[in-house]
Order: sequence, then C-alpha cells, then structure tokens
Amino acid sequence: MQCESCALYFYDEDYEEWVCDAQMDEDDFAKISYNKYESCPFYRDGDEYKVVRKQL
Repeated sequence: MQCESCALYFYDEDYEEWVCDAQMDEDDFAKISYNKYESCPFYRDGDEYKVVRKQL
C-alpha cells in the first residue's frame, strides 16, 4: 500500500503514531490488513501539486 502518499494518512499527536482516517467498516479493515485488495479502495493522492505539474 502507498499510505505515506495518501491524503487520509496523518500523524495523530494524541496516539503519537501515523493513522489512516478512512471511514471503513470491520470487513474493509480486515481485507486491507490481510492484503485482500490489490490497492487500497480508500486511497486519495495527497500530492497537492500534481495538477500544477501537469499544467507546466
């Protein structure tokens, strides 16, 4: 998975660790945990400048 570049992946200061902020149910979490998905269905590109680079 590419969690490090996902817009939903952030550092939670309360837990002092990186967490995923996707709204998923237990079944989705189990599938992701056991690599049943080839790619994460909740992934959102966190690259804010991707559109700008395409315009250049």
